[in-house]
Amino acid sequence: MGSGLLLRVRGLLQAPGLRWGQCLRAFSQRGDGLLLRQLFEAKSCTYTYLLGDRLLGEALLIDPVLETASRDARLVQELGLRLLYAVNTHCHADHVTGSGILRSMVPGCLSVISRLSGAKADILLEEGDILPFGRFAAKTRAGREKLPTGGRLCAESSKRQPQNLETRASPGHTDGCLTFVLSDHSAAFTGDALLIRGCGRTDFQQGCAKTLYHSVHEKIFTLPGDCLIYPAHDYQGHTVSTVEEERTLNPRLTLSCEDFIKVMDNLNLPKPQQIDVAVPANMRCGIQDPLS
Repeated sequence: MGSGLLLRVRGLLQAPGLRWGQCLRAFSQRGDGLLLRQLFEAKSCTYTYLLGDRLLGEALLIDPVLETASRDARLVQELGLRLLYAVNTHCHADHVTGSGILRSMVPGCLSVISRLSGAKADILLEEGDILPFGRFAAKTRAGREKLPTGGRLCAESSKRQPQNLETRASPGHTDGCLTFVLSDHSAAFTGDALLIRGCGRTDFQQGCAKTLYHSVHEKIFTLPGDCLIYPAHDYQGHTVSTVEEERTLNPRLTLSCEDFIKVMDNLNLPKPQQIDVAVPANMRCGIQDPLS
């Protein structure tokens, strides 16, 4: 995030009578034309993120939920956007993904998940891959940028302005966890790997506390301190954090790796209520048929 934008944010936050919700609405479309909307599903406390380019009319959804997929598709249509991708940060255990139903509802929409998740999807991502949409696509490091089909981007695509959504593997909660980072490192969508003042559990779905600790410290905490953190869930009413906040204030991830493992091994959390339904459905990219 540029220093000028930071100064404007600070000025807004200091303005008398301005509440945080108003500030979020004020910045729902950035100066570079990237539209960002944070949506909420109450039952599983899941955040879905809409990223779009209003000029070229292309968009993607990160972590859509089955029960709110119609809401999301309606918003995309209202904003005059064309939905290219329904993206999953990982194979969720607490809700059924909306990516399957969105494929059925929205012509041309492709489902996306990590190859290491073992789940089915139209696009299987790996470390370093990108998702191009609108004007926000550019050549990645070492020329690894790919088309949605897995082929190389054409020369014309590489001439677009340098903004895209990068993929960073961040396993530990599950083997197939991904963090998506805007290429200017102004925002990261961390799924369940990093939550606000917390992190995803590591006691099922190939979870490993040591792996998660290193994923967060090496793939997320190495981003600039003012990089905004947008998690997949929140249970306390928080909406956004920053890398610097979580590096210094996260009660789990400020511990040593050894102490972090001890904490995670002794959480004794109940099994997610929807896990027996959600995981099998999400391995198939969610429900494919419209809800009755």
